[in-house]
Amino acid sequence: MANLKEVKERIGSVTSTQQITKAMKMVAAAKLRRAQDRIIQLRPYSEKLAALLANVADSDMEEGLNTFGEERDVHRVLLVPITSDRGLCGAFNANIIKATRLAIGQLEGKTVEILPIGKKAYDKFKKESYPLIDDHYEVFGDLTFEAVKMAAEHAMNQYERGYYDKVILIYNEFKNVATQIVQTEQFLPIVELEKAEGEEAKADYIYQPSQDAIVRELIPKSLKIQFYKAVLESNASEHGARMTAMSQATDNAGELLKELKLTYNRTRQAAITKEILEIVGGAEALAASN
Repeated sequence: MANLKEVKERIGSVTSTQQITKAMKMVAAAKLRRAQDRIIQLRPYSEKLAALLANVADSDMEEGLNTFGEERDVHRVLLVPITSDRGLCGAFNANIIKATRLAIGQLEGKTVEILPIGKKAYDKFKKESYPLIDDHYEVFGDLTFEAVKMAAEHAMNQYERGYYDKVILIYNEFKNVATQIVQTEQFLPIVELEKAEGEEAKADYIYQPSQDAIVRELIPKSLKIQFYKAVLESNASEHGARMTAMSQATDNAGELLKELKLTYNRTRQAAITKEILEIVGGAEALAASN
């Protein structure tokens, strides 16, 4: 049985850990609220822009205008796994790494390059043999549209000039604090939105200055917003996952403390009983000698 000093030290250690996890949970909760507000505000704009783009791009236009929608034989693919910069968020990062490896397996025979977003993805894939674009992984240090736009523009420019044949985003979509869903989403070429059953035909827009001018402006902007949305989804998911993980860690520390305190009390009682027995035995031996 462990001695009292060892059990007491473990109780102190677990108590300190519980205080840390509780503080981290509170910090994650505060960050989550801000991140959740950002993604909730962006979603309607992103969805409306995507629908507008699909409506305009579906109309007859000059051939070759929509270069981002060109289907081509796939030889080279860019994967964009979006993780966090830090750990302690459960399986959040591991799920993205796993989904990325699954995507690589499905692209057997193709040339795969990786553009990691987040230090965890960068640290993981820099040790492997895949070509790595390492210019944009630190966007979470100062998460702004401008920082994310640079990563999106790299993928778009390289696709437009024919270097990449497909670009895929892999990220956690935020549902709620306890639920994040891994999404493997085709970024390029543009995927046509499926129309719901009974949905009305496309709107008949009046274009000013012209349809071509609007499409040339709208498509790149919509793609950058889509990329930014994926990063914001991941950011909110990270804080939700960390909040859940730290809550569970705090609860587990509480359960462990109960067990350690019970062990401490039992050990203390056993030590007291042993001392009493030694005293009684000594007294009896002294009485017998007299």
